[in-house]
Amino acid sequence: MTPIPDHRRPRVLHVGKFYPPYKGGMETHIQDLCRGLSAYADVSVLVSNTTSQTVREFEGAIPVQRVAAWANIASAPISPGMVHSIRSTPADIVHLHCPNPTAVLSFLASGHRGRVVITYHSDIIRQKVLRYAYEPLLNRVASRADAIVCFSPNYIESSSTLARFRDKCHVIPHGIDPQRFSQVDRPQVARIRQRYGDRIVLGVGRLVYYKGFEYLVRAVANTNATLLIVGTGPLREQLQQLARDCGAADRIHLLGEVDDVIPYYHAARVFALPSVARSEAFGIVQLEAMACGTPVVNTSLDSGVPFVSLEGVSGRTVPAADVAALGRAITSILDNVHLHARFSDGGRQRVRQLFTVDAMTQKTLQLYDRVLGSVPVALKNPELATV
Repeated sequence: MTPIPDHRRPRVLHVGKFYPPYKGGMETHIQDLCRGLSAYADVSVLVSNTTSQTVREFEGAIPVQRVAAWANIASAPISPGMVHSIRSTPADIVHLHCPNPTAVLSFLASGHRGRVVITYHSDIIRQKVLRYAYEPLLNRVASRADAIVCFSPNYIESSSTLARFRDKCHVIPHGIDPQRFSQVDRPQVARIRQRYGDRIVLGVGRLVYYKGFEYLVRAVANTNATLLIVGTGPLREQLQQLARDCGAADRIHLLGEVDDVIPYYHAARVFALPSVARSEAFGIVQLEAMACGTPVVNTSLDSGVPFVSLEGVSGRTVPAADVAALGRAITSILDNVHLHARFSDGGRQRVRQLFTVDAMTQKTLQLYDRVLGSVPVALKNPELATV
């Protein structure tokens, strides 16, 4: 392929499932990445809408097209209009975010012949029928891809799909803005602690099977801590009943959605991510807790979870679905002020070194330069640019 002229900003089309204000890990990642890239590249976004209408809008300088969804199959929106949008794009790179059957099908049907980058957010784990139909299509696109972005080296090693394309894989972790999490409403933190005490364990996430919140409820029930869970989902009633059955309903509170989760991170003494399946591919909420100086207790999944918060550095890592080990790890941090301080400092430092939006943006730009065969753009922190 003819190299893109070096003097021109690269044009990149990001193709996702949905886009904020729709809430989800993939959606938040695309938004953060595109905002960071927009200073260096001409970025546009193509996603499905949650309705049967196509909407074109701008988020700042970023064009966002939400294509009409005709139906949903196994939680995957069907948006045939994506085919034309990809076929007609002037972008130098089409950047697909997967798993995303609609994006993969639309890309293949479009006949697009330009450069392709894939961000591989996770395998499809539980939906076996969908995975059986989807994997051959994903393999075709991955074979065409110039590069595949993964969030952790752990996931590359443990994914049977990525094993076939290991030579194309590049590790570029999720990034957040640490400054955002250091700015907190201190009176609100004080109010949370006044209401719930100073031995707060916090969980944040959808109330679904792979989050493992039932193990966290049982673990905290055997301590003298208070558990706050922020999030909604189908297991809410089940978890509430479990708290009652454990005799700890007065110390276990399911808060649903909150306006601002940051004060809860600061009010908590421990953040717990008790996930039990590799559907939890990364756990970006760990970064948010670490940026707030809150030690993390996570699980030793064969995914990116234990890569984000390291055992002995920013918290403790325990076997998945092990109530006793989870409780011991939580208690060890609650009861040891020096250990808490070490993990608090370690978490903040780890986020600043590896998991910032700036680092994610610059590493992605470096990868685009490689894909396009162009001279690298001037980066603010070249030491962060190694992919």
